[in-house]
Amino acid sequence: MVVYHVWLGRVSGGVDVFLLISAFLMTSQFARKIDRDERINLGGHWLHLLKRLLPIAVVVIAATAVMSWLLLPANRWPSIISEGWASLFYFENWSLAANAVDYYASKDSASPFQHFWSLSIQGQVFLIWPLIFLGIAFLRRRLGWDHRRLMLLVFGAIFVVSLAFSVWETETNQAFAYFDLRTRLWEFALGSLLALALPFLGGINRRVRILMGWVGIVAMVACGLVLQVDQQFPGYMALWPTLAAALVIVAGDTSSRFGVDRVLSARPLTFMGGNAYGLYLWHWPILVIFLVWQGRQSVGWFTGSAIIVAAVVLAIVSTRFIERPARRIKWVEVAWYRSVPVVLGCVIIAAVPLVSWQGYLKNQVAEASKNSSADNPGAAALIPGFEFQGNPNAPIQPAPAGIWEQFAVLGSDCEGRWASDVPDIKSVCRAYANSNAPGKSIVVIGDSHSQQWMPALQYAAEENNWQLVSIIKAACPYTVSVPSATADCNAFNQEATDYVTERKPDAVLTVGTVAKPSSSDETLTPGFVEATNNLISQGIQVIAMRDNPRFSFNMAECVISKGSEDPQCNPPRSSLFAAASPFESVSDPPEGLFMLDLTDYLCTPEVCPGEVGNMFVYIDDNHLTMDYSATLGPVFNQRLLAATGWSQDP
Repeated sequence: MVVYHVWLGRVSGGVDVFLLISAFLMTSQFARKIDRDERINLGGHWLHLLKRLLPIAVVVIAATAVMSWLLLPANRWPSIISEGWASLFYFENWSLAANAVDYYASKDSASPFQHFWSLSIQGQVFLIWPLIFLGIAFLRRRLGWDHRRLMLLVFGAIFVVSLAFSVWETETNQAFAYFDLRTRLWEFALGSLLALALPFLGGINRRVRILMGWVGIVAMVACGLVLQVDQQFPGYMALWPTLAAALVIVAGDTSSRFGVDRVLSARPLTFMGGNAYGLYLWHWPILVIFLVWQGRQSVGWFTGSAIIVAAVVLAIVSTRFIERPARRIKWVEVAWYRSVPVVLGCVIIAAVPLVSWQGYLKNQVAEASKNSSADNPGAAALIPGFEFQGNPNAPIQPAPAGIWEQFAVLGSDCEGRWASDVPDIKSVCRAYANSNAPGKSIVVIGDSHSQQWMPALQYAAEENNWQLVSIIKAACPYTVSVPSATADCNAFNQEATDYVTERKPDAVLTVGTVAKPSSSDETLTPGFVEATNNLISQGIQVIAMRDNPRFSFNMAECVISKGSEDPQCNPPRSSLFAAASPFESVSDPPEGLFMLDLTDYLCTPEVCPGEVGNMFVYIDDNHLTMDYSATLGPVFNQRLLAATGWSQDP
């Protein structure tokens, strides 16, 4: 698994094997307890597990937090802190699942805590499975039911239902399914079924078991090379590594010099097996933090070897001097409840750096908020003849740690005339507090590139007593139905069209061009002319914005890491935009179409910087910050009134 991650940049399927084995061992343990009619002490069981799992985990969490604080750019801090807490309390899988389907979440690179997703799923099953065993033990004692047959029925049902659900969700929403506990329960159930069936499989011919062992180990090693595990799992494809592991387990001890068990029992492998938990915990944050710190996508053989050696050393040291001593504290072994202070102490070890980091982050954001408008003029700095009058040492706005909160959203749900009963529209319809004003009414429709102009438009709405409503669907530019869009997006755009044609606002604002990342290949939005003509024929004017620059890298992170003067953070304007606006290709534009181009307030004649007027221009690689968009308000208002001929209301 470590070799796959570090040298190959792939996922191996080893986690699926890890999940199966953990259920196999747990089921074997509880089945023996029930066989002997022993009392099941869930509190003691769970505390014992936490006492074994937490000591190294919290040290890794604390160390990862400190390294990330010192080495990673501040725009990543909030998500890393959040995932640190999620990892500590075993819900990292749900955190990653939510981010996987959240368009507005940071997707710049893997998180240094990302590998905790599998431990979180394991922790959740370690909570659920003992409850199942307790219920089965109760039924055995009270009703005399055959507990092993009952376990076969229960885990067989979980296997079938979970696998079916896993196949369905992997086909429909693989990004979420990958981290979903429900799609992984069948892997645990398979491990439990294997533990229950193993006593009946001892009669298999030794030669067959030797073959099974080698087939299983080769299949496990090859899985990640043949399959794109991170893009195709779990679903039915995860049967590959789990059944391969089952073959190795069933092969067992062949007592043959040709058996795979002879290789697996070799001293170097058993030694690393004893340190495998620590190695899994350490290797990932070291790799991810190094890659982000150095601005690299992968490592070579030499650097990769150094990372592996560092992870192995840390795993050995932490296992020997942290995990094993914590497990053998004699005072704790006297009574199960004495594990409570050990567990609480572990939580404190991880919580202290996370709480301290959060406090530092809040202070940073609070300090930046004290700036005056003169300190952060934003787009006003590009007005010809502008002279900066603010504090030259004032921090840049927004605070880097708060940059992911810079997606603009209007203040209230749609009501009255603007309310909708269509579920997809109702869920995203938002209105500016001035939505009942007597002036013009404007509806913003489209994707996040339309959304980012709302602060500038809101300035104009305040100035002119306009009504302002937004209908935004992420990653869904507004247009007519086009083959290049998803069926979901085409359906939403039709609903958005129906919404505005029924309510007849004075105008619709959308984005009419599409810029390509770090390329001058800029085009009209597919279907732009048809969509525009359709609205205008309904008596609705159209305000079409030219798209902003897009980059092949995170522009905000460039400014944070390299400084606003670095050439990479100031790419040539000619490399980002077509020489002539695609709007110029619209022949004989209809009356009622107003095409606005504010490129000169995003770029100088030569470059398109990541920082203007002591403000971050971009959230990431293609979205304007809400704060910078707000500073575009005056020029946006001026140009919109000039283009439309609308009078400015008192």
